Amino acid sequence: MSDSSNRADFVRFSLEQGVLRFGSFTVKSGRVSPYFFNAGLFNTGRSVGRLAGFYAQALVDSGVQFDMLFGPAYKGIPLSTATSVALASHPGLQGRDVPFAFNRKEAKDHGEGGMLVGAPLQGRVVIIDDVITAGTSVRESVQIIRNAGAEPVAVLIALDRMERAGADDALSAHSAVQDVAATYGMPVVSIASLNDIMALLQDNAALAPHRDAVAAYRAKYGV
Repeated sequence: MSDSSNRADFVRFSLEQGVLRFGSFTVKSGRVSPYFFNAGLFNTGRSVGRLAGFYAQALVDSGVQFDMLFGPAYKGIPLSTATSVALASHPGLQGRDVPFAFNRKEAKDHGEGGMLVGAPLQGRVVIIDDVITAGTSVRESVQIIRNAGAEPVAVLIALDRMERAGADDALSAHSAVQDVAATYGMPVVSIASLNDIMALLQDNAALAPHRDAVAAYRAKYGV
């Protein structure tokens, strides 16, 4: 599968699942966005299985060399688990069995204890999450991985909104994704981006009424 078809298929799948919607949505930043992407709505076995397949394909297509996955609590827990399952059967990995780990929000004081669950953090680690907004989850993950003596090599997300942060009169120079890549010196791999959403709007006549609003939003806030 080509990188571009994986991207396009993922955007269509997100639309079918109601994860990607068009309209008028007040997002966490207070902005009114003409589209909304909520990966939490991938919430059935079949949909999460397909989502994991898209993550696995994006990671293989990226060419990033990695040894294991790390999922920040809480959203990263099912994502790291499901994506490691998808990678196990991916032909590009030739039978490699990819370990995964995730963190707890609260330290466990009994049993094995500690903040980490899963495989030991070692080697080259890919952090997997749904989106990057403030970058807080990435910062915490990088610290956890480095503290364990391992090396964070990439962040893998579902959607890059390609959007600058800040008030309308004081917009950041870069998007959250660009800032993370620059801060940690590692790539942020996304299954799809706002570019792919724009391509869907161009190709789908039923969605034509939303084209101008998304284009205007991108002109104002995009990178």
